[in-house]
Amino acid sequence: FVKSTAITVENMMEHLLYADAKNCALLKEAVMDFIVENKVEVLENASLNDIPGGHTMFRDILAAVARGEKRNGNDNGGGSGVGDRLSTMRISDLRIKVHEKGLDVDGSRETLIAALKEDS
Repeated sequence: FVKSTAITVENMMEHLLYADAKNCALLKEAVMDFIVENKVEVLENASLNDIPGGHTMFRDILAAVARGEKRNGNDNGGGSGVGDRLSTMRISDLRIKVHEKGLDVDGSRETLIAALKEDS
């Protein structure tokens, strides 16, 4: 089943939650591998609201992993290679950008990114 299952950004959460609920270790591992291999695309496009109680922490973890790989010169996060991606920036750097534009600096990563995108 795992080899024949196409995992995409659109269906990854469904597969991950199913695998976790049914204790399907191979499917869960395949989805986790997909998430790590495509972390930037997942950060920018996936709806992580289905994660019970931890979607903001999940986004922050993925952003930290993507930043770490950029710092080590291994930026294979599935993105287009555009410099200074908002989704992988540190919260403090996002707040600086928001402040420079005269916007409210309080809020979550998603709120700050939304404010910067709206202002663009």
